[in-house]
Amino acid sequence: MPTARSWTEGLLREQGRAVADVGTLLRFRAAHVRRPRAFRAGLVLFALATTAIAVVPAHLPGAGGPGRAQDVLLLLPTALAGLVLIAVVSAVASGGGRELLARDPAAVHPISPTTDHLGALVLAPLNIAWLLQAWTLLGAASYGAGAGPLVALQTAMLLWLVLATAVGQVVAWGVEGVRRLRFGEVGVRLLTVAAVVAVLLLQLDDRLVPLLDQVPTVRVVAVSVGGVTAAWWGVVGTLAGLSVAAVVLGALPAHLATRRVPHDELRVESESHRARPLPRSDLTVLLRTDRGSVWRAVPMRRGLAVLAIGPGVVALVGDLDWVQLTILPGLVASGGALLFGVNAWCLDGRGGLWRESLPVGAGTVFAARAWVLAEFLVAASLVTVALGGLRAGVPTATEATALLAMLAVVTVQVVGAAMRWSLAHPYAVDLRSARATPAPPLMMVGYSSRLALSTTMTGLVFSGLARLEAPWLPLLLAVPFLCWSGARLVRTHERWTDPVQRARVVVTAAA
Repeated sequence: MPTARSWTEGLLREQGRAVADVGTLLRFRAAHVRRPRAFRAGLVLFALATTAIAVVPAHLPGAGGPGRAQDVLLLLPTALAGLVLIAVVSAVASGGGRELLARDPAAVHPISPTTDHLGALVLAPLNIAWLLQAWTLLGAASYGAGAGPLVALQTAMLLWLVLATAVGQVVAWGVEGVRRLRFGEVGVRLLTVAAVVAVLLLQLDDRLVPLLDQVPTVRVVAVSVGGVTAAWWGVVGTLAGLSVAAVVLGALPAHLATRRVPHDELRVESESHRARPLPRSDLTVLLRTDRGSVWRAVPMRRGLAVLAIGPGVVALVGDLDWVQLTILPGLVASGGALLFGVNAWCLDGRGGLWRESLPVGAGTVFAARAWVLAEFLVAASLVTVALGGLRAGVPTATEATALLAMLAVVTVQVVGAAMRWSLAHPYAVDLRSARATPAPPLMMVGYSSRLALSTTMTGLVFSGLARLEAPWLPLLLAVPFLCWSGARLVRTHERWTDPVQRARVVVTAAA
């Protein structure tokens, strides 16, 4: 009789080896953390914050009762469906999820696609959009249900978080595999446009909310609110089984995608561009070079599309007015900086040593990089506002000035913070891969949370001013904001001109 291994035996062995490899890679990454104490403190703080968010709201006045708590509970099924959508979009935009180990170092190590898939799942929670949605979900469930069915409901919510993340990963690897086919990029774009148009048509026809009411998340919430019962055990068992199945199933499209060539990335690296006339000023030459390195990069183009179109479509579907739209430029700008701005000098890579040998002033190099980052953020914000404003009507004078002031303030604010962090904490990162991030995952969580907090607070200020009948007031208030952020940007510029500081950054980014 044949003695060859069965395919199930080989699959189980590969899954076990992949789990062990993920543990090894996590220990490897943790051993190279620059500040181990801060790393451990961050993990403890994250665990305590999550526990507090899941428990404390259940003991607040009004929790679990009629009125506002009941309204929150009624919206919980929609929030569960929205979490799946965010998990899918985030994973698809990053080409299958974030990398546990960068592409070039991984090429010389026996890391299987299954290990890559499991590593991306582990890194999925280290995303500010995922964290905010998860914390909001746990807090809303705690407040809406109260202390009685808290354990039953939060268990179901945690299992749903795992399931949504795993399903998003499966879809992302599948889309990445399709994208790597001969005409896959065109097909994915057409499918994305069709999905957006379908959502808009459903919203315009007032059928989107009734459709969302039919999703199975309603049963998950309804059964979990009843406490630990036989039906609850059935729901929990189903969620756990589906989660395990999604995690295992995700390895299949991961293998298929890995075996195919990433056409979009290779096309960027192999394409040629006709030389244009040389500009007269050094600044113009540097601006042209930096624009090319940003706009020709695959992760930048994908990230810009998601950042610009995603919030704009949400605003269009939600029929937001101009007062509410004032908050969006801050969120888009903070997300845009996370694509490369928080480690802006990694764009040069090994070419940073060559650029430092050019007869160009250090201040000119800094000005060009900051200007291109500002262009990137403004372009994404304008697309979002344009989409959201299609149903918002004509803005009043106060709303228009508040929006323009907000756009200027958050742009300078985010550029100043990004360039300051780029100088203080440089990292050697290869951004050619669509799955790469400009900084380690935990640093990205810190950057994103700080940017989101500062830009959201600024957005709330100018959103409140947009309700007033004083068009000059937003412009007047923008002056101190611009002066403060501009002064910090100037100080960062002065630090960059220091040869010692500049050498440290360039050598680190080019390593």
